[in-house]
Amino acid sequence: MSRIGRAPIQIPQGVQVTINDHLVTVTGPLGTLTQKIDKSIDVKVEDGHVLCTRHSDDKDHRALHGLYRALIHNMVVGVTKGFEKSLIVNGVGYKVTLNGNNKMTMNIGFSHPVDFTAPEGVTFAQPQPLEIVVKGIDRQLVGQTAATIKAIKPVEPYHGYGIHYKDETVIHKVGKRATK
Repeated sequence: MSRIGRAPIQIPQGVQVTINDHLVTVTGPLGTLTQKIDKSIDVKVEDGHVLCTRHSDDKDHRALHGLYRALIHNMVVGVTKGFEKSLIVNGVGYKVTLNGNNKMTMNIGFSHPVDFTAPEGVTFAQPQPLEIVVKGIDRQLVGQTAATIKAIKPVEPYHGYGIHYKDETVIHKVGKRATK
């Protein structure tokens, strides 16, 4: 049996989990998330815990067992604490300006400023002038938004100019060297 799939998910105080015809809805202090569950996985709420079980030991059912348990766990964490990804903008003359919580304008070495609007459910914060924090309750949406912003200006390997995650190590290449 899957080690991840069989682990129970504890429901914190203030979080409500409802299951209606293979649709799991998690409501908490930060918002509400829903996830459709495959018919081969049964989800139950018992004694303040969410339990996932599978119908058989088929390879596909084993894979879905851990997947849906992890998705439900991410929903519970999202509505209680939320998720965030930090991005660093590095470059000479690069500038990021926030216009409210869901719009930003980036001057990142192009001939024109780049405007980016956050999808619904995602907000931006700027603790430092060249740092962008993407926040939200949906882990997949926060990660996809951060990856989309990062893809606008990938890190250049010689000087390190571009956008990268805060915890990412940027590997620099050695440039041309003068020889005798």
